[in-house]
Amino acid sequence: MPDLAASPAPATAPRADRSADRSADLRVDLRVDLLTREYPPHVYGGAGVHVAELAAVLAPHADVRVRCFDGPRDAATEGAGVTGYETPAALASANPALATLGTDLVMADDVAGADLVHSHTWYANMAGHLGGLLHGVPHVVTAHSLEPLRPWKAEQLGGGYALSSWAERTAYLGAAGVIAVSAGMRADILRVYPELDPDRVHVVHNGIDLTGWRRPTPDDADAQATVRRHGIDPDRPAVVFVGRITRQKGLPYLLRAAAQLPPEVQLVLCAGAPDTPEIMAEVRGLVEDLRATRTGVVWIEEMLPRPDLTAVLAACTVFVCPSVYEPLGIVNLEAMAVGLPVVGTATGGIPEVVDDGVTGVLVPIEQADDGTGTPLDPDRFVADLAAALARVATDPAGAAAMGAAGRRRAEEHFAWTAIAERTMEVYRQVLAG
Repeated sequence: MPDLAASPAPATAPRADRSADRSADLRVDLRVDLLTREYPPHVYGGAGVHVAELAAVLAPHADVRVRCFDGPRDAATEGAGVTGYETPAALASANPALATLGTDLVMADDVAGADLVHSHTWYANMAGHLGGLLHGVPHVVTAHSLEPLRPWKAEQLGGGYALSSWAERTAYLGAAGVIAVSAGMRADILRVYPELDPDRVHVVHNGIDLTGWRRPTPDDADAQATVRRHGIDPDRPAVVFVGRITRQKGLPYLLRAAAQLPPEVQLVLCAGAPDTPEIMAEVRGLVEDLRATRTGVVWIEEMLPRPDLTAVLAACTVFVCPSVYEPLGIVNLEAMAVGLPVVGTATGGIPEVVDDGVTGVLVPIEQADDGTGTPLDPDRFVADLAAALARVATDPAGAAAMGAAGRRRAEEHFAWTAIAERTMEVYRQVLAG
């Protein structure tokens, strides 16, 4: 019996029904199975967006099959190479981490016939690791986050956090290649998993769909109606946040900073999917406190479809990303593509996206090194965040110039066509061994 915690998936193992060497010419008949928890219409965060876009741009280069959680998709989607899996019935009421591993086992069996498996997030990492071992094909991992740097997930998973951490570590150490979505993320990976060979860890940034993410035209009646329906005043400056209610996104710090903003500045929160009832209660209490002292606090809890979200973004002055942990931040790219400046924490991969003083403002932060990312001086972080937001929100001409620069930066550095080529190059290296 192999040691599953230490055995790497073979990088070049041949299979009887395929050529032993695909590295020289990766043709469309190369089969790549993308393994993920999230896939449309069930998308909860940036990883789901990433996989959906990646599958589309890889299609001209490979035979792409997507295997995802949350049950079967509609007939058209399933027919287009997407297979959705239910949680095994026997584990339906088990700890969520254990249920996840059960789904991974089914997925691992089904990747038979693939030339390479590529997993995203710990939810699907073990499907890739075990599938690679079982079928003798290389496993590539894309790192969207790291479990040891999200210790607050113990609140959500209980003992399952130990399982998720084990699954991630096992998969990373056994992977033929690891893709980090930023140089900052690569540094985190090598710090958390020092046993990894640095040559196996590659940087491929997240991308952005520049066609789908753009500012609505001024005469777009649907966009105007969306803005009015949600109670946003387009004639007032506004700060907008988009993200899940989780510790890493830093929403409580933003809510405290918002209390220091000039009274004319609105705060628009597109925030839902809380990790725990406790953080939801904390956020709800802070919003209520804020509403007691100022107007223009808008909270949209449902996940908006893209046309509605672009309308909301375009009605605002500045986008804020107060995260204490952020490997890259697709939401920042989305905001830049719509033409908004970004005020973001100078942590993780955010400085690789936001050009400080040109496309937005980076807020300095000193953080605990215990994995939580907690600011060492939270009052100073809140004050610095508030000052940066106030400066940008009350300078509409400057904000517009930064937003235009952000759109150009998204076009020049984060187009998905370039991301596809870089991903295929990683595949070439992995298949070459």
